[in-house]
Amino acid sequence: MPRHPNEALFEGEKMYPILPTCEHFAGTEVRVLKAFELQGKMGGVFDITMDLEDGAPTGAEREHAEMYARLLQSDENEYHMAGVRIHDFTNEHWKQDVDIIVNAAADKVAYLTIPKSTRYEQAAEMIEYIQETAIKAGSSREIPVHVLMETHGALHDVWKIAGLPALQVLDFGLMDFVSAHHGSIPAEGMRSPMQFEHVLIRRAKGEVVSAALAHGVVPAHNVTLELKDPDVIYGDAKRAHTEFGFQRQWSIYPAQIEPITKAMAPEAPQIQLSCDILLKAYEADWGPIQHDGDLHDRATYRFYWEQLQRARLSGVEIDPKATELFFD
Repeated sequence: MPRHPNEALFEGEKMYPILPTCEHFAGTEVRVLKAFELQGKMGGVFDITMDLEDGAPTGAEREHAEMYARLLQSDENEYHMAGVRIHDFTNEHWKQDVDIIVNAAADKVAYLTIPKSTRYEQAAEMIEYIQETAIKAGSSREIPVHVLMETHGALHDVWKIAGLPALQVLDFGLMDFVSAHHGSIPAEGMRSPMQFEHVLIRRAKGEVVSAALAHGVVPAHNVTLELKDPDVIYGDAKRAHTEFGFQRQWSIYPAQIEPITKAMAPEAPQIQLSCDILLKAYEADWGPIQHDGDLHDRATYRFYWEQLQRARLSGVEIDPKATELFFD
């Protein structure tokens, strides 16, 4: 019997992480619970980032972190697809955030997000502390880490940061990035079309994506300020994906989740082509095949297998036979 594609196509290599294409931010208990409810209705096609930083109230940092630790362990966290954005390196609460979340929920938190690093050494120290805390908590799991690229220093060190251990995602933070330019990028740079056209923003986005992909890390695009118009939201996510190569985008409002997920998912013809090629390859025990006059081997199979996994994770219906062989 032919092997599963994960075994046949990688043979000991580190596989590229296939993650949900949407990451939804929520900063209060009510909003997190609503996100859990929506996650259940949509079938777990997006991650939830519980926010201890910019999107959270100030003045009760310990209580807020403890509340997230409780939610991570609750029955509402059905899919275990919830992470936490902690405070930045310069904030006195960041180690407290890690201590509370990791000691209580090291095996439940999907990832921790590090914001506003200004140099490689800050991100490296924070990641080291996260993993050491997990070990002390008795967890054998390496906790995935996401790092926000939103400062001049982080962009300068992006290729070093992208190679850090446990790194799963590089997030581009547009609003802080624009603010850090002190008016050299106008306010219009925080939204479309300028967020895709201003030379300084294009350069930054291109560097983040290039560094991430070179190190097997997922590049994630910034928020869209438009909250309700699905065409605008879809258009921003589609442009981020097709023009820049981002594979994931933030959401800050429930109505953004579906259009982001649709825009980032492979399109129907690509999904069917992936199924057709992979099913033929499976029957050939992953040897070379011809399909519609083109030659395919394991080099192309890897591409189509990632496409199919991404489609499945986005809730897109795929060929029943491919589902049975590769996912059931």
